[in-house]
Amino acid sequence: MNRRNYLFGLIIIGILYFIFGFVTWLNGTLIPFLKVACELSDFTAYLVTFAFYISYFVWALPSSWILKKTGFKNGIAVGLFVMAVGALLFIPAAYSRSYLMFLVALFILGSGLALMQTAVNPYVTILGPIESAAKRISIMGICNKVAGVLAPIILGAILLSGIEPMMQEINAATSVEDKEILLNTLSLRLVMPYTVMMIILILLGILVCFTHLPEVKDEEETHDKATKSIWKYPYLWFGVVAMFFYVGIEVIAGDTIIQYGMSLNIEQESAKYFTSLTLISMVVGYFVGVVLIPKYINQRQALIGCSVLGIILMLAAVFTPGHRCFSFPFIDLTTLSPIQMVIPYTVFFVALLGVANSLVWPSIWPLSLDGLGAHTKTGSALLIMSIAGGALLPLVYGKIAESVGTQQAYWIALPCYLVILLFAVFGCKMGKEK
Repeated sequence: MNRRNYLFGLIIIGILYFIFGFVTWLNGTLIPFLKVACELSDFTAYLVTFAFYISYFVWALPSSWILKKTGFKNGIAVGLFVMAVGALLFIPAAYSRSYLMFLVALFILGSGLALMQTAVNPYVTILGPIESAAKRISIMGICNKVAGVLAPIILGAILLSGIEPMMQEINAATSVEDKEILLNTLSLRLVMPYTVMMIILILLGILVCFTHLPEVKDEEETHDKATKSIWKYPYLWFGVVAMFFYVGIEVIAGDTIIQYGMSLNIEQESAKYFTSLTLISMVVGYFVGVVLIPKYINQRQALIGCSVLGIILMLAAVFTPGHRCFSFPFIDLTTLSPIQMVIPYTVFFVALLGVANSLVWPSIWPLSLDGLGAHTKTGSALLIMSIAGGALLPLVYGKIAESVGTQQAYWIALPCYLVILLFAVFGCKMGKEK
């Protein structure tokens, strides 16, 4: 591939990673919003993440089959159109205030993303040397997480602005009819942002159809098909398990932090920015990865460092008293008025998990796919399936939070980081030919 096509391909993939991040990290704002609008418990509110991420498990292998029929470019366009259908369903869901319909819409959005990521992730890995794959994925991660920083700020400005006075009105409503009117009014705030999202996704799908993406043949197409069984690659399967736990803790760190802050009596003017704070810390980690990998450290060393840092930050978040806070002057981006941003230290440590999480995906991916040959696409699909960790582990967090509180529920992060550490230390070398 010549340099011009290489750079053009990376730019297109970077735009798609931006879309991934924007849609994915809306969930952190949706959870507290739908908890109020649909009158949910902590556990049922985290069905938002379940519906979204379980779609990756359902569609990962079918997506691999679809891509074999459509090719990478057309598969990406189909994924964008499927996502547009999911965004469209938010409109009747908002009018009916049906939590089930919201969950169906989220599942369809995730299904479109599953198809796109099955195509795009190996595309980035294959575009250059395997040794620098983590660096390229880190660059894509910056695009992803910058969008993730913007998404909760934009959606929070629309959905959470003035929600505390409205919650007081809802709680003070003297009749069922008055309460229903207020809840329906709140729910309708979702119509405008998801209508705009649907239009943008349709336009991007059309653009991809008419855009020339360089043809990239992966290892599956360039190696002899007569290779050993995929079950003979234990490092891949260990990587799938590690990815399951990684996505689970990444989603927990990003999507529970607003609700966690509010449980510590932090006002929504500050709490609505906490997901963005987590993602900013991830962007910092990605920049570190771009600088250090592979010149100073390799992908395996980065993974070891991230998992150890995650354990340290998790312990700090759990043991730091929730009433200890710090504040600093800030501009409320919804009203452009000055406020004092209040952040409990324990919440800050949860946000810093973004740094620990930043280089895990970029490292697990190439370490797991290296040397798979004809099984590259299947291995990619299995890694996408493991994104189901983002569906199941937040539910476990929610259930634990109902029993022992939101802070102590973060103990769930410990086994997640231990599994990642085990993969980095010896799992990524299991069964590899020396």
